[in-house]
Amino acid sequence: ATPPYKQQKRWIMEFSQELVRGSIVPIILSLLKERARYGYEMVKLVNARSNKALEWKEGTLYPALHRLEADGLIESYWQDAPGKEEGTDEGGGGGGRQRKYYALTHKGRRELARRVSEWQDFTNSVNAILRGC
Repeated sequence: ATPPYKQQKRWIMEFSQELVRGSIVPIILSLLKERARYGYEMVKLVNARSNKALEWKEGTLYPALHRLEADGLIESYWQDAPGKEEGTDEGGGGGGRQRKYYALTHKGRRELARRVSEWQDFTNSVNAILRGC
C-alpha cells in the first residue's frame, strides 16, 4: 500500500526559516530512531514525507548532523553502499562506494523524547492562542 504522505496532493508551502530551523533536530533524531541512515537518504525521505513542503537540501542537513554528532546525540560510521545485483535493477547502484551512516545514541534517544514532548507542548500552546481558547 502507498503510504499516506505519498498519496497526498497539496499546495507546496514556503515556511519561514525560523520554523524550519526549529524543526531540523527533532526530525533528524526521529528519522534515526527508525534506523541508521545516510545523509542523502534523509533528505529524500523528509522531502517525500512532507510532500516536498519542507524541501530539504544537503546544505540544510549536514551542518545539523555535525552538530548533533559533536553533542553525542548521534554517531557515524562508514559502510559500503549496496551494489547493483547482476541482471536486476535492484540495489542502490553503489558499486563499492562508501556511505557515511548516522545512528542515534542513547543520549540522542533521550533528547528526542524531550524534544517531542517540548514540540507537543509548544504547538498545543500556540494552537490554543490561535484558536482563541
